[in-house]
Amino acid sequence: MLNFFTRSALIAFALLVVGCAQPRNADTIRPQGSDAFVRVEGNQFIVAGQPYRYVGVNMWYGAYLGSPESDIGDRARLVKELDFLSDMGVTNIRVLGASEKSILRDAVNPAISHRGKIQRDDILLGLDFLLVEMRKRNMRAVIYLNNFWEWSGGMATYLSWVKNGEIVDPSDAATPWPAFPIFTSQFYREPAAIALFNNYVKMMTSRVNLISGVAYRDDPTIMTWQLANEPRPGHKSHSTPYLPAYYRWIKQTSDLIKSQAPHQLVSLGSEGTMGCLESAECVMGSHTGTGIDYMTFHLWMKNWGWYDSANPEATFNSAQKTASAYIKQHIAFANALGVPAVLEEFGLERDAGSFDPATTTTYRDDFYKLVYDEIERNSAAGGPLVGSNIWAWGGFGKAQHSDYRWRAGDGQFVGDPPQEEQGLNSVYADDTSTIDLMRRHAKSLKQ
Repeated sequence: MLNFFTRSALIAFALLVVGCAQPRNADTIRPQGSDAFVRVEGNQFIVAGQPYRYVGVNMWYGAYLGSPESDIGDRARLVKELDFLSDMGVTNIRVLGASEKSILRDAVNPAISHRGKIQRDDILLGLDFLLVEMRKRNMRAVIYLNNFWEWSGGMATYLSWVKNGEIVDPSDAATPWPAFPIFTSQFYREPAAIALFNNYVKMMTSRVNLISGVAYRDDPTIMTWQLANEPRPGHKSHSTPYLPAYYRWIKQTSDLIKSQAPHQLVSLGSEGTMGCLESAECVMGSHTGTGIDYMTFHLWMKNWGWYDSANPEATFNSAQKTASAYIKQHIAFANALGVPAVLEEFGLERDAGSFDPATTTTYRDDFYKLVYDEIERNSAAGGPLVGSNIWAWGGFGKAQHSDYRWRAGDGQFVGDPPQEEQGLNSVYADDTSTIDLMRRHAKSLKQ
């Protein structure tokens, strides 16, 4: 692997030519195998010789819903959700493939594993079921294998397992921000935690689907193994000295996955600059010589302080302009790297910040339209931005409590994870104006 100083020189050169670089040789990044698998050729996804451009959704709870156990599973609903999404033109679902039993207040319960041992194999059987049903509908899955955030256990929980229970809980007022990202970024420098994670990666990539009999690594339904959901190198006030460890973890994990599942793609799960020390160098370094097949980035106008749902008239237009510039910035990064790009998370609250499904979605729809217009323009011009996944699909789910908070034992999952209000960013099956936008976007990408 390149040392840090050599890498920095290469990145500096790449940043000078952002927007001008030619795509790298596709043969160096294309998985070998059946044309049924999604592969990368230059700055495009290809399936069976044809471009693959997609409108997708995040449905983190897909494996949970597919479980045969009644406390979390609802296979009839999952089939209904997939039918609805397929009819809309959705062909890609980003789904959680790992959860860790944790002492963190807002971690999902039940979880798949605990201290490296599988606790709920029924959730993995749920993932088997999800993949079988997706394949029937010609859908592709992006499966993330870890999480920087607390809601599925994630990296902080791995650290607690190997550090005698030491942990930082972001819900604890005694450990205010940025204590959590500073603590969690120790994961990349903790060999014992990484070893446990690597064992999980090996288990998942070699798993045989108990319903279809097809090994995961041989299933073209799985487009991508993703290292983690939003893996940050820490916080900009502390993390620059730790970037080499972060890059090394990306490279080593990517190599591990490709040794196990050579026909499938590998992505990072990055938010882009806002999740990478707000640094272009960090983004480029994460994708230069690390074995990552394509770029991901996320877009959160409200979370990043650009938009205030309590004062939309004063903030929405400027937030839209900032969002458009953010998209263009990451298109430029992808051009410099010569790889496809996917905006795999973007969302917005309902009008006035309401969680009530009956509330209108005027500002959300305008935001979605901006995103879809940017993708359509870039894709039509042969650019690298060829896919997106909304955060998040709530479908036929609904909040179970009047305060919209999730509680352990709630099986009626929506798109919002446990630490957030149920309905915060969820798109429901009766959000007709939003769904119409998504349907039209799917048709446009097929032209």
